Amino acid sequence: MIRIKSPSEIKKMKAAGKLAAEVLQYIQEYVIVGQNTGEIDRLCHEFIVNNGAIPAPLNYHGFPKSICTSVNNIVCHGIPDPEQVLQDGDIINVDVTVILDGYHGDTSKTYMIGDVKESTKLLVERTENAMMRGIQAIKPNSFLYEVGKSIEKYVNKFGYSIVRDYGGHGIGKDFHEDPHVYHFYTPANRIRLKPGMVFTVEPMIIEGDFEVITSQTDGWTVTTKDNSLTAQFEHTVLVTPKGYEILTKV
Repeated sequence: MIRIKSPSEIKKMKAAGKLAAEVLQYIQEYVIVGQNTGEIDRLCHEFIVNNGAIPAPLNYHGFPKSICTSVNNIVCHGIPDPEQVLQDGDIINVDVTVILDGYHGDTSKTYMIGDVKESTKLLVERTENAMMRGIQAIKPNSFLYEVGKSIEKYVNKFGYSIVRDYGGHGIGKDFHEDPHVYHFYTPANRIRLKPGMVFTVEPMIIEGDFEVITSQTDGWTVTTKDNSLTAQFEHTVLVTPKGYEILTKV
């Protein structure tokens, strides 16, 4: 069941979304060559807690850290680790979800570390563009599948692939609510959009094939099967009477 948020709920979700965005803004100066992902997690955790919120990933179904840090060929759910040091040319997605006053704000960004290859830079830039294409397709009385359709149309031009095993999701009091948001066209997303719906748009784009594998060691880390690079951006978005509003902006 897709929950339509009330005006009071939307107000709380805007506050949570703004804080999540502020975490990414705060951490940017620390996401540099020589930094380790464990320290990035620690800094984000402190910032979130010091601002009166809770890091939603921590202990969520047993996840051991406060954020996800996915480097290079890691698609999502990368576990921060003091032994994982960022190198020149890496890319890293920092995925942040906060709980503020009982409501979730969820956002992520892929950062480029040092001097990255031109092809890597294009992958990151185009992934952010793909997310925005999907968001711009949101309007009341349209269908949710227009989000994935717009992303797919854009990404296919570059020969990239879209992760199919993971997608966006409804969000509110719960971390993950209905609907599931596919980032490619599928009739499964033939859901009529209505004002008050809130969900994430978070395409994971891969330079190579779309197949992914989940670590049997930690049960969380998802990597590309062919070891190719992947990037991701994410916003929490509200359907409004006239279109959409991105809630995870500073």
